[in-house]
Amino acid sequence: MPLPSDFFAQDVETVARALIGCTLLVDGIGGVIVETEAYDHTDPASHSYRGETPRNRSMFGPAGHAYVYRSYGIHWCLNFVCGEPGSAVLIRAIEPQAGLEFMRERRGGIADRLLCAGPGRLCQALGVTIAHDGLPLDRPPFVLTAGTSAEIVTGRRIGISTGVDLVRRYALAGSPYLSRKIGP
Repeated sequence: MPLPSDFFAQDVETVARALIGCTLLVDGIGGVIVETEAYDHTDPASHSYRGETPRNRSMFGPAGHAYVYRSYGIHWCLNFVCGEPGSAVLIRAIEPQAGLEFMRERRGGIADRLLCAGPGRLCQALGVTIAHDGLPLDRPPFVLTAGTSAEIVTGRRIGISTGVDLVRRYALAGSPYLSRKIGP
């Protein structure tokens, strides 16, 4: 069942948690979301913390749209814009299920466990680029469907230098497809 149109109108932490177990497809390629991180305008690690810029404009647009940016000048990262302006959920990892042959080709034949383990790897495997920035998530090329309830673990976010004390990383407990294990 597709996610309801008002799903993304909620606060960013609720959405980040609720996305675990949902299925994400981009042009028919994707799988189950197993790891997310939440960011909003009050968070010093968020791109929206200092206000709107040309780079982060999509974060201030309507909920339920994609925000895509380049990380370290190398990797694309996919985020889902949420209800409050300047808030978005970073999609950190999925369990690859649909279009594996395309993912393997795009990622150079690495192990399936690593195809989408990390936001840059995920975008490369799914073919996400800046062309997806600002697109609505309820229309092609995106398909988002509700998942079943899942056991979720939480932890600190990865790859940031500010706001590190905030526990805003959510993951499917026991998943081997995470970008990095949570906890001991």
